[in-house]
Amino acid sequence: MHFRAAAFLCLALVPSAAFADERPYCPDRPGIGTPPCTVSPGQVSVELGIGDWTLDRSSAEREDDFGVGDLLVRYGIADHAEVQVGWTMLGFSRTRDRATGEVEHRSGTGDVTLALRRNLVSPDGSGLSVAFMPYVSLPTGGQPSGAGDWGAGVLMPLSYELSDKWSLTSTTEFDAAVDQDRDGRHFAFSQVIGASLQLGTAVTATAEYQITADHDPQGHSVAHLSGLSLGWQPADDLQLDAGGNVGLDRDAPDLELYFGISRRF
Repeated sequence: MHFRAAAFLCLALVPSAAFADERPYCPDRPGIGTPPCTVSPGQVSVELGIGDWTLDRSSAEREDDFGVGDLLVRYGIADHAEVQVGWTMLGFSRTRDRATGEVEHRSGTGDVTLALRRNLVSPDGSGLSVAFMPYVSLPTGGQPSGAGDWGAGVLMPLSYELSDKWSLTSTTEFDAAVDQDRDGRHFAFSQVIGASLQLGTAVTATAEYQITADHDPQGHSVAHLSGLSLGWQPADDLQLDAGGNVGLDRDAPDLELYFGISRRF
């Protein structure tokens, strides 16, 4: 697993041939929401979350979750459509009981996610861009990264360029999410809104807000989250990114920090 991540980092530094299609590179990373743009036909975008740390504290316990090698591969199948495969190479968690001091460790690989993104307006992400994206997750991983059962859902991402520097983003999501007991599914809804600012020619900063309503049989919750991320493109087909999310209520994780790399071939 670590070899695959290292191999990708080496490939990311290899220059690529110029594409006839000059569509700007539009990775899914970073941020909470999902962009509506698609990669050009025959092109591949490989996006890797190198490191991810999430902190979630309550009166009873503290949980630290770590992810390594959060991989997403996107392939353009038409001018307005792409297919995606996602998989987390390794996830592990550390949970400490505040009362007893007992610590539990868990580790495992993540589930495989398959998705189709069909852009409806402006596949290059310019102007007003809208897409429709159904997905399914397959229970190939174990705790803590794997859900334990199959899930499915649909995303409706949207972006609108206000100027050559500012753009607004939105992602609406409906899910048949896996129950907390890892057996069966329930309805969940998420809405992300954000604003992006182009800083110079290579850096983009994005601020986002997310509300998630989860109707798990083990207990319903409504979580509010805010995020800030930066993407730097030192070359036309390469992006480095970093970001952080902060929970705004007790149902959301307290803090998440992450960084990664994306490369178009």
